[in-house]
Amino acid sequence: MNALTTNGASGPRRFPDGFLWGAGTSAYQIEGAVDEDGRGRSIWDVFSHAPGNVRGGDTGDVACDSYHRIAEDVACLAELGAGAYRFSIAWPRVLPSGRGPVNQAGLDYYRALVDALCAHGIVPVATVYHWELPQALEDEGGWAIRDTAELLAQYAGVLADALGDQVGMWTTLNEPQQSIHQGYRIGTHAPGLRDVGLAAAATHHILLGHGLALQALRAALPATVPVGIALDPHPYRALGEDAEAVAAQLDADHNRVCMDPVLHGAYPLEAHPDLLPPDALIREGDLAAISAPVDFVGVTTTGPITSAAGTGRTCGSASLRCPTTRASSSTCRPSGRGP
Repeated sequence: MNALTTNGASGPRRFPDGFLWGAGTSAYQIEGAVDEDGRGRSIWDVFSHAPGNVRGGDTGDVACDSYHRIAEDVACLAELGAGAYRFSIAWPRVLPSGRGPVNQAGLDYYRALVDALCAHGIVPVATVYHWELPQALEDEGGWAIRDTAELLAQYAGVLADALGDQVGMWTTLNEPQQSIHQGYRIGTHAPGLRDVGLAAAATHHILLGHGLALQALRAALPATVPVGIALDPHPYRALGEDAEAVAAQLDADHNRVCMDPVLHGAYPLEAHPDLLPPDALIREGDLAAISAPVDFVGVTTTGPITSAAGTGRTCGSASLRCPTTRASSSTCRPSGRGP
């Protein structure tokens, strides 16, 4: 990689000492074995099996069969020279109904994975929640109800007690904005709902889940183990009349609605009211829990999103499904990005 040095000459660009190269997956993308060893159903099991929800009718029933291929997969990571491996832990594999007795076989699978990574000198980076809510909890209201946030914290505590001594970094949530927007508002991801009110409630409860899970992890882990969250901010660009104002509005609606509570302890007043949780849902202490200091903020992005202001047309770097969220503009998320 070449870049201009400070004096204008061309020279090599080097990553700083200690920079950790790695790879990442999520449980439903790769594990398969959805009916084995006591695993419960997740919202993605149900969503992917509903006709028309996934291109080609594909499901995660087998996926990469990683559940049966720990040694092979970790050997591949080692051969690639990965220094870290970020994976998610399937909530219904550990707690099949989302609460209650632990499924030991599920924990044993993740313990075997972590042990194999450590044996190859690869840092395990665990994600507590990567969109794989137990269907039993969705049936009770999912992220639209407060109980789910409290159950996420209990689940995080189970994971920390079982695996915390070996995991190098913990992430509470992966891209909560995607869970909310695509899962509850426009229905293109599990659980496939299209309800603005439920999405607004889910916004607060999933972020509260982060805050409570952060507390649970910190209570069980050594202080030296980093804990953070992974967000997915996108640069928004607009064309046409009032382009700057439209871009700022889209940034508030789709980036800051999750980032501001985590980083600043407040929802952005500039966001469209329909996207913000009702005041009645926000209890004393909630925003303090959500904004408790994190050790890192993960950033995942597929590139900028451009809006043709006032036309309802948007452009990006991937195939897009575009819901209109305001009369004056529309915004898109890349489609086909499963968990």
